[in-house]
Amino acid sequence: MKTRSLFYLPAVVAVIMMFSCNGNQSGNKLLDPLVQVESGLIKGAVNDEGTVVMFKGVPYAAPPVGELRWKEPQPPLKWEGVRDASAFCASCMQNRAFSRNPWTEEFMVQDSISEDCLFLNIWTPAKTADDKLAVLVYLHGGGYTEGSGSVAVYDGEELSKKGIIVITINYRLGALGFLAHPELSAESVHHVSGNYGFFDQIAALEWIKNNIAAFGGDPSHVTIAGQSAGAGSVNALIISPLAAGLFTGAITESGTSFPGGIMGSRMLSDAEKQGVEFAKLKGASSIAELRALPAEIITAVDPSQPRMGFFGGVLDGYFQTADRETVFNEGKQNDTPFMNGGNAGETRYRGSKGDDFKALYPFASEEEEAARVKVAGQEQSRLSYYLWMEYRAKTSHTNSYQYFFDRAIPWPEHPEFGAFHTAEVPYVFNNMKMLTSHIMEKADTVIADIMSSYWANFVKTGDPNGPGLPVWEPYSGDQKVMRLGENMAMIPIAGSEEKFDFLKKQLMGGQ
Repeated sequence: MKTRSLFYLPAVVAVIMMFSCNGNQSGNKLLDPLVQVESGLIKGAVNDEGTVVMFKGVPYAAPPVGELRWKEPQPPLKWEGVRDASAFCASCMQNRAFSRNPWTEEFMVQDSISEDCLFLNIWTPAKTADDKLAVLVYLHGGGYTEGSGSVAVYDGEELSKKGIIVITINYRLGALGFLAHPELSAESVHHVSGNYGFFDQIAALEWIKNNIAAFGGDPSHVTIAGQSAGAGSVNALIISPLAAGLFTGAITESGTSFPGGIMGSRMLSDAEKQGVEFAKLKGASSIAELRALPAEIITAVDPSQPRMGFFGGVLDGYFQTADRETVFNEGKQNDTPFMNGGNAGETRYRGSKGDDFKALYPFASEEEEAARVKVAGQEQSRLSYYLWMEYRAKTSHTNSYQYFFDRAIPWPEHPEFGAFHTAEVPYVFNNMKMLTSHIMEKADTVIADIMSSYWANFVKTGDPNGPGLPVWEPYSGDQKVMRLGENMAMIPIAGSEEKFDFLKKQLMGGQ
């Protein structure tokens, strides 16, 4: 049986306790692992090298249980004494798969789950509380139904060594995070319901603004980032008036294309109707009866009703006042430097494969056809990300940077997965050591070092470029994208102007 990493062990902080720490083994000055936050004292742990202090399982809001289920997050409860922050706390309620190819254990939740889950994790390389380091807040993916800030590939130790503070958070998921219902809207002073997971993210950012200085961070220099549903969350925060002033940079990995809006966004009235259906499915005739049900019943998915297992954001007029394109068209977005891209193995071609396609992507066999469709899909995917850069540039006054990641994680048993959805994450975090299910090559270490440097530089300056790195040009309308992989360089969005125009027409529905 495969041995699991220590990062997978359940780590729920059950008691408040004092403990001794091994301290700084390297002898270099490092931030004191005993830190005062608004709710009380916490004590973290120093890594083996003595270069990073880690604080895990730090509450940023009160447990959303009982009457607080389906309520906006409340301030964290205060505690006496010192809280142990040396280990992860529970992940939010979800149906754990543990692994699901191509996502091996390193990409999936392995620890305990609980409705009491609103925790964040901090990795800081600061020497003192006065260092004012830039901060990266990473929002996990998982389709708004699974995931956690404690997943192994998100471990922030290595990335923080590049001179930034790294934070991961948990936020409510599935029905517990995104259920809308007429009764819940009536309860709300804002007359809305359904965006509790996003409200959690806002609460975490507000906690960071109020507390991160004690960890050597700069509360006025915070970049939000995320992959997949995490990228959708970043998009939601970019257009939300409630997030104004809470971040100064944004990164979306596999989550911002054009045309298309925020992942899973629903009108409030439609979301409320779905909520009523959901309550009936659970045998509840009221929100009071739903709140009385165990969390395991709420999150259980009926195979005959798969739609009831998916919940996403809600266009509620409060957190989200309009669709993404409208907000940007009116110039009401939270305008910050922006980085965005996708992976080679998650693309698909959308459109006709008729004579026009054959003229641009000629083939003489089914095998050649499959290869040409794959190339067209990758070019069209790059185009969809590029078109969003073009759209945002109309009203944005900050630079944007686009990437295309094409490095396949070494996996001889499954070459078909290539650079799959989420594959860039361990490279971004410089976490090759976490991929115990794969045998890494020298190239992977080099690629990870470069990519994590790009991300760290962007967090620090709003520009990924730095000494010794291949030049990454910002969007300028020249139809180029930064290729990230074994060969890092700016490349064309499509193979020719004719392909660009053809793929754009197909992407836009032939218009």
